[in-house]
Amino acid sequence: MTLTQFLQRQFIQVIEWNEPENDILAWRYPMQGLEIENGARLTVSESEMAAFVNEGRIADIFAPGLFTLSTHNLPILTDLMNWDKAFESPFKSEVYFFSTRLQIDQKWGTAEPITIRDKEFGAVRLRCYGIYSYRIADPRLFFTQISGTRDHYVAGDLEGQLRETIVARMAEVFATSDLSFLDMSAKQGVLGEKIIAQIKPAFAALGLELNQLAVENISLPDELQKTLDQRIGMNMVGDLGRFTQFEAAQSLDIAAANSGGAAGMGMGLGAGAAVAQSLAASLRPAFGAPAVAAPVSDAPPATGPDKKFCIDCGRPIPLRAKFCAECGKEQ
Repeated sequence: MTLTQFLQRQFIQVIEWNEPENDILAWRYPMQGLEIENGARLTVSESEMAAFVNEGRIADIFAPGLFTLSTHNLPILTDLMNWDKAFESPFKSEVYFFSTRLQIDQKWGTAEPITIRDKEFGAVRLRCYGIYSYRIADPRLFFTQISGTRDHYVAGDLEGQLRETIVARMAEVFATSDLSFLDMSAKQGVLGEKIIAQIKPAFAALGLELNQLAVENISLPDELQKTLDQRIGMNMVGDLGRFTQFEAAQSLDIAAANSGGAAGMGMGLGAGAAVAQSLAASLRPAFGAPAVAAPVSDAPPATGPDKKFCIDCGRPIPLRAKFCAECGKEQ
């Protein structure tokens, strides 16, 4: 090496990283054209870890603290480069920093409804979403399995992989939970804990630690939700016959109050009374009131030129009557 080349060499005396923004998981210190002096200082902040990499192979890892670099605290790198234990020359190595702080408010959810077997409804399609948080726990494993020698690696690069892992395990937990859909909302915390237990090994295999996972919502697709709402409504109504009678009574009250409407003008008081009598007759069996039977006689009722017989109950009524005063039947 000539004197000029030696003077052109640039030596690093301090290596540190201040995380400039959120979501950065791994970052490579710019080392192009630089060499590290023996005795240089390495500063690793809280919520960080640093690793030295030689020719693509990860070597020594440093936890938070201030370090003076030497063969004593670079044993793996010393072995890889066959250094003498008391070397004094500058050396070249890649240095990577890893953010170990929690990556919070990460979203997960089902892009499409998943189908499970429900003990109450049979096959059911569900939508589900929530949040989770994680951190890098093993930089060596994360480097070899995920980030590699890229200049930087961010949480967004990993989002799809983690989300699909969660959804796959979530479907398995829901299918084996023996809970009906109607009970799942009350057991979201329990389901979240079961999903965490299923997912932690998968995260650990990537060098990550799953810190928290929450199930925020479990729902049906819109068309199935409408069907469920109808079923709930029917269960709330109970006896459909009694509900229909109640609705009819309510409509009569509305019609009577609307004196200027068609009901007040067209039907008249006689028609309203007849309908009320008919409704009362139908309500008696439903509510336990004994129905009053019409007297039975073998002799035909007396009629005259101004009388006729009801087409329903057979009782005599005025010739021009439009409703039977006994049963309310329209003539």
